[in-house]
Amino acid sequence: MTFAHDIIIRPIVTESSMDMLQDKKYVFEVKKDANKIQIANAIESIFGVKVEKVNTMRMQGKMKRMGAHMGRRASWKKAIVKLTPASKTIEFFDGMA
Repeated sequence: MTFAHDIIIRPIVTESSMDMLQDKKYVFEVKKDANKIQIANAIESIFGVKVEKVNTMRMQGKMKRMGAHMGRRASWKKAIVKLTPASKTIEFFDGMA
């Protein structure tokens, strides 16, 4: 059994993700094998909000150099969570926008 805090790894705070806050869309890094239903349930239980829609995408790790050696950063999964219009906002992001 996975817990909600195991599915949601961290919020993604970038310029484009901050622009989405006005549409009640929030961006999170999530566990790679989590599906949309698990992500929605985890967001609802952690933050006490109502989720309307979840979009997910697999982010490929970037190639990086260390001198003559090449390596790859780890791949990860990103989720864009849209809340219902009647739902309250996520308080974690309130001071950032």
